[in-house]
Amino acid sequence: MNCPARGKLLEGNISVHSLKERRYKCSVCQKRFAETKGTAFYRLRHSQEIVTQVVTLLSFGCPTQAIVAAFGLDERTVTSWQGRASQHCQSLHQELVSTPRDLGQVQMDELRVRQQGRVVWMALALMVSTRLWLGGIVSDNRDCAFITALVEKVRACATALCTGILFCTDGFKAYIRAVRQVFRESVPTGRAGRPRMQSWKRIFIAQAVKQYEASRFVGIDRRVIEGSPAEVEAMIERTQGKGVINTAFIERLNATFRQCLTSLARRGRALARHSKTLEAGMYLVGTIYNFCCEHKSLRIAGLIGGHKWLERTPAMAAGITDHRWTVRELLSFHVAPPAWKPPKRRGRPSKATKQLIARWCQ
Repeated sequence: MNCPARGKLLEGNISVHSLKERRYKCSVCQKRFAETKGTAFYRLRHSQEIVTQVVTLLSFGCPTQAIVAAFGLDERTVTSWQGRASQHCQSLHQELVSTPRDLGQVQMDELRVRQQGRVVWMALALMVSTRLWLGGIVSDNRDCAFITALVEKVRACATALCTGILFCTDGFKAYIRAVRQVFRESVPTGRAGRPRMQSWKRIFIAQAVKQYEASRFVGIDRRVIEGSPAEVEAMIERTQGKGVINTAFIERLNATFRQCLTSLARRGRALARHSKTLEAGMYLVGTIYNFCCEHKSLRIAGLIGGHKWLERTPAMAAGITDHRWTVRELLSFHVAPPAWKPPKRRGRPSKATKQLIARWCQ
């Protein structure tokens, strides 16, 4: 729908068309649409309750065959709902999570995933102070381009005005190059040619490399790659309270993903047949983890006379929302479509086009 008011909220262009059918009308393009437009329930014949129950079971690792037997649904229907919910979660993640914030400490790690006849890799990133999942990448190769794509997702969640970002990873050298390459900006000089690139201030890199002898774990080598040991220690104290250089938080998140995605389980029989299916499951599990699952380490002391502890989700700790979402609330969230772009045509734009640009392209 090429409506000039697309993506704009609270502009007064939406009116009620039918209360009984829950349909609305746009006064700009004169189009009518259902209340579920922009949600995971759009144009579904089954009730929202059944769809919510199925998606909840899928996000916590329930096999598709068990859902088919319990609800009497077709396997293709369950797969379609999973893809629809995952696509909705990815759009919601882009709108709410991928926004600039002070990250503090970020931990990143990769997972080896078995597919039919080959092996693929999944990389995840986590904000330590809030346990917020920042995003993930699925790739056929474990190389620098794979890690760079993950670091670019982290940068989409970061702001250049932060007090510092500490990256804690394992011994994979591609992380160092990717962080140094992505977290920099061009310095305009007003001259012709490519501008000079300047790195962000207060970017720290640390590694926790596990040491083995004869296939037995013997210790951890903790390295400071970027910054001084005192600065890294201060960042760790500010973001996690106490401790040393580690990747424990991202490894705990890996365990959550392995529990919810059967294709990630070690020594299991389930295989991920397609990378797109694996990526869809990743966004479904990650978004529900951010908004619907309370984290014990994030709870805060309650008020006197009330609850002893106030439980919080990663999204609540990050200030994205003020309450724990239900799965139905997450699937019902209206994701705004991308903003309208004026059509490109030859010649000067007409007077009507100029008025639309002045009204809606602000």
